[in-house]
Amino acid sequence: MKCFSKHYLFVNDNITSMNYLKRKSYLPISIIMGNLNASHRDSLGPSGNKGEAGPPGPKGPQGPSGSAGSPGNKVNTGARGKQGTPGPKGPQGPSGSAGSPGNKGDTGARGIQGPPGSKGHPGAFGRNWKQCVFKNINDGKDSGLIKECIFGKMSDTTGVRVFWSGNLRIYNCKRCCRRWYLTFNGAECSTPGAIDGLVFMYDGTGSRRNEVLRHSHIEGVCEKIHKGTVRVGFWVGNCAGLKSADAYTGWNSMSRIYVEEVPPPKA
Repeated sequence: MKCFSKHYLFVNDNITSMNYLKRKSYLPISIIMGNLNASHRDSLGPSGNKGEAGPPGPKGPQGPSGSAGSPGNKVNTGARGKQGTPGPKGPQGPSGSAGSPGNKGDTGARGIQGPPGSKGHPGAFGRNWKQCVFKNINDGKDSGLIKECIFGKMSDTTGVRVFWSGNLRIYNCKRCCRRWYLTFNGAECSTPGAIDGLVFMYDGTGSRRNEVLRHSHIEGVCEKIHKGTVRVGFWVGNCAGLKSADAYTGWNSMSRIYVEEVPPPKA
């Protein structure tokens, strides 16, 4: 029987030898060795007890990584978890750039009309004023009311501006004086003070006696006069501490009393 092996053994009378040329019958090595072992066992004693296991050998080197496996199948989405507690407030971020203007909204409904406001002071073109003009008064009294102008005041907080314009004179006296003044409802102004004018003569007697009639202007503003009718009077009277004199008012000319309501003074 032939075996496909480069090494063959020749068997003859229990003698084994290597022979590659001389033998017509050849057997495989495994068969030959099996027969030898069986013959060897017959000449040995009984088997001994199994020995103890030896210690584990050292860990071998890690083998190369295996190739990646194919992706697994997608599983179904699990149930949504509970919402966590809110985190702490973060720091304020920088201001963003200004947005573009929005579209104009619709016109809102008309609101309810408010209550009337308080009445304002007379405007520049809506002033409250009056003048009383007198022609050729020619009043020679030395004391008393000369003329009067009645005016309607509109507010308690405003002032009253007044002036007298006309000629005045005193005559034939020495160290003498006459005083002309304006009154409001029969009383002189107390806030801030009287509105008046004096004509004084040092010596107008004898050879010095002259009759000079001159135009005079007396003006002022009186405050704290109540609204309503105001009677503005122009008077002549004594000068305190001086002699009386022969007075004359409004000779042969136009005279006037001017009255105007004005705003209160600035602080």
